[in-house]
Amino acid sequence: MKKSILTLTSFIFFSILISCSSDNKLSDAFGNFEAIEITVSSEVQGKILSLNIEEGTNLDSGIKVGFIDTVNLWLKLKQVESQKSAVQAKVSNVISQINVQNQQKTNFNSEKKRIEKLLKDKAVPEKQLDDINNAISLIDKQIELIKTQNQSVFSELDGMDYQIKQVKDQIKKSYIINPIKGTVLEKYMEQSEMVVPGKAIYKIANLDEIILRAYISEKQLANVKVNQKATVLFDDGKGGLKEVSGNVFWISSQSEFTPKIIQTRYERQSLVYAIKIKVKNNGTIKIGMPGELQLRN
Repeated sequence: MKKSILTLTSFIFFSILISCSSDNKLSDAFGNFEAIEITVSSEVQGKILSLNIEEGTNLDSGIKVGFIDTVNLWLKLKQVESQKSAVQAKVSNVISQINVQNQQKTNFNSEKKRIEKLLKDKAVPEKQLDDINNAISLIDKQIELIKTQNQSVFSELDGMDYQIKQVKDQIKKSYIINPIKGTVLEKYMEQSEMVVPGKAIYKIANLDEIILRAYISEKQLANVKVNQKATVLFDDGKGGLKEVSGNVFWISSQSEFTPKIIQTRYERQSLVYAIKIKVKNNGTIKIGMPGELQLRN
């Protein structure tokens, strides 16, 4: 989440808080509104063939908003599939050899059962049973030899399968899928531009819930708790303030100095703690707007 930059107006409010907090009966803290912003980036390299978004567009999660050229990936996929077909022909030949040996083994096993019955009646010499057992053992060794000699063929086929999965995954990632329901805040790329992996395409945030990032003094810290109810106030555009309810969901574990724009020596040296309050938004609150906070006991 990218921190919003505090406006000059909110710093003036905050300066009043630091200097006169003991006399301020209206609000406990001041700050600015921000949202959880997600930057959607490219996962592959290529030219953007389609990008159906504009700043301010409301998007649902999971929808396709564009795609990146996949011709090279498609050609690579066809090449690997062709190579796989050639390897599969080798594998089929190996399997045929093994099947022949297995059929011979089946025939010898049938003959072995016949000889065993005759041997009980002492109609045949024991040597015939030994001979057929040796033949079956030889076939087993021949099957293992075929498998060993052609192990590289099976490994090559497995490698082809992994390559195909990899290329298909890259083709899938060529489609630009919107990750969350929200509003497009900034658009960084246009159709027909080239992108590389990690290149930002656009930024989106869900503005149905918005966050007031405010600052409290060290003296106030002991009175603030996570999940504490709060009243958030913001300008209604008519000289007054609107109120919405919110919850404190984060309190910084580290103090920081009063923001640098406050220039008096005393205020620059004051330590404050950042807190975040989540509120519902019907579209009235905008990112960067100043806000005030009244904590509830």
